[in-house]
Amino acid sequence: MVKKGKILSFFLILVLLAVLIGFTAKPLIHKVNLGLDLKGGFEVLYQVRTIDGHKPSKSTLNDAVSAIQKRINVLGVSEPQISIEGSDRIRVQLAGVKDQAQARELLSTTAHLTFRDVNDKLMMDGSELVPGKARVEYNELNQPYVALKIKDANKFAKVTKEILQKPAPDNKLVIWLDWKKGLSYKEESKKEKPAFISAPSVTEELNTNNVMITGSFTTEEAQNLADLLNAGALPVKMKEVYSNSVGAQLGVNALNKAITAGIVGIIAIFLFMLIFYRFGGLIANITLVAYIYLVLAVFVGMQAVLTLPGIAALILGVGMAVDANIITLERIKEEIRSGKSIRSAFKAGNHRSFGTIFDANLTTILAGIVMFFYGTSSVKGFAIMLIISILASFITAVFGARLLTALWVSSRALDQKPGYFGVKKGDIRDL
Repeated sequence: MVKKGKILSFFLILVLLAVLIGFTAKPLIHKVNLGLDLKGGFEVLYQVRTIDGHKPSKSTLNDAVSAIQKRINVLGVSEPQISIEGSDRIRVQLAGVKDQAQARELLSTTAHLTFRDVNDKLMMDGSELVPGKARVEYNELNQPYVALKIKDANKFAKVTKEILQKPAPDNKLVIWLDWKKGLSYKEESKKEKPAFISAPSVTEELNTNNVMITGSFTTEEAQNLADLLNAGALPVKMKEVYSNSVGAQLGVNALNKAITAGIVGIIAIFLFMLIFYRFGGLIANITLVAYIYLVLAVFVGMQAVLTLPGIAALILGVGMAVDANIITLERIKEEIRSGKSIRSAFKAGNHRSFGTIFDANLTTILAGIVMFFYGTSSVKGFAIMLIISILASFITAVFGARLLTALWVSSRALDQKPGYFGVKKGDIRDL
């Protein structure tokens, strides 16, 4: 006798799953953070050295990452990816950045502000500034300048007093950004575009916290300088060793092609499972839908960034999920062909296939863990998505499919119906 309660439970689970996916799938998709290969953007790898040229310590690298993060906030880029690679490299990925030249300059400029005399003697540096107080203002001629605040007005008074004692035209306070040994005010002042920012003459002792940096700035240049100073000086020197840029349109095209390929592949899998495994294939397809939803939910919950390798890992996970279903269904078919009842074949097939599926998934997860710890940025992204995909496919393909199929098997609606599992009655051996 058919137990209709089991079948009712099956359809109730399907309705609940459909409602959950129907109401939450679209918001989830919109919350997926796209990597620069899908959204367009800029990626650069830096080799890092300390200011005096030595290999950086771990804490120095972490300080550099913090400083870079502040600078990226100036660019207004959401979800930047900053990672330390090896012992002396930092990779920065900025998805959706529009002005790559500005991004490159803002990231790599050390932004060490110094105030020197005409003989290049250091009088004071950026450590004397109040953090975050640099701003752009305009004089009476509507020309932009950068206004700063000094921590100690007395210190600035002493500096200006010492400069004031020099005869004209040497009574100048030269303001440098990233002064390097070998640079000279006297040499640079002869150039049309000198390396220093400005060199105002000091005509009186200035006992004040307010300092102005004037020059032939455009508003954008003044704002960039203020942003750099507010973000703080980098504690290291960074040399660009690799960069890659992806146009926004190229990223959109890559995303569209990846989605199209994924949809075509999944539809092909659905048809294959239905044709060869009938009812078992239908259950497998339902769990595949649940698998894709579960992966997206976990991925969004982790606030991870989806890249092309990540999509590849997602599709690979579909393959693993299908593989798990095929192994189980083939075992069930073997048991049915041997003459067992549907219930006995279902129980034995699941038991015999579990070890194989578990081992295959475990070895793939171990490979993903190795890739995560030893791979570079894009490889890490692939590894994370691969691990999530394998775990999700294991849960849905093994436990989800087993639960849904068990409801029908235990209802006895499939008794004497081997064709529902793709087995012809003529292939069943008599005991």
